[in-house]
Amino acid sequence: MKYIYCDESCHLENDKSEVMVLGGISCPDSAKQQVFKDIRDLKIKHGLSSWFEIKWTKVSMGKIKFYTDLIDYFFANKNLSFRGVVVTDKSSLDHDLYNNGDYNEWYYKMYYQLLDTMTVPVTDYKIFIDIKDTQGGPKVKKLQKVLCNNKYDFNQEIIKDIKQIHSNESEILQLCDLFIGALSFYHRGLYYKDDSSEAKKSLVKVLQGLYSINLVKTTPKYEAKFNLFVWQPSKRKGAY
Repeated sequence: MKYIYCDESCHLENDKSEVMVLGGISCPDSAKQQVFKDIRDLKIKHGLSSWFEIKWTKVSMGKIKFYTDLIDYFFANKNLSFRGVVVTDKSSLDHDLYNNGDYNEWYYKMYYQLLDTMTVPVTDYKIFIDIKDTQGGPKVKKLQKVLCNNKYDFNQEIIKDIKQIHSNESEILQLCDLFIGALSFYHRGLYYKDDSSEAKKSLVKVLQGLYSINLVKTTPKYEAKFNLFVWQPSKRKGAY
């Protein structure tokens, strides 16, 4: 069995951001406790509490070595893999034409784009999504139904469960927050602003330089370690 930990950034319809990022990190069930321990040990090594919560919003120059070591840990650990979906312009979508007038319908389509590639039917999965608000329960049930139906998994033998958890319950979920934060930071143009955080810029440079991640280009589906799907609406007016 594999566990997938998912997070999202700028996912609300009217949050004044044209960019939305969804991300997930997968890990075999047999390895997750060791990953949790390794990351907690890394926190302690850098003088942080083992319960310190990793967040993109907490990235600072004072903790930059911890965050770069954390990224190094991810790329060195064969049990961890990331997939991100970046929507570059959600403001131009015509939901009346393509999504039955419902933003949430499109939101599920994007989550399907994230998870379909991550859930191949050679094993089974449990999926955990960061709690964002009190309305998430029905969304999670709908998402599981959409995923299972598209995989003909009507008895939920592949997608065993999807549920919400708090980010402080999982170091892997926190690591996902870091990656989607970096993607959002870059695609919202903050990376190029003079007054943006130098610490955050340096982490983007680590991904681009040390690990040769192209943050603007969709990777092949078979890319296993750091997989990206950069989704752009058609330039044709109203197109999905």
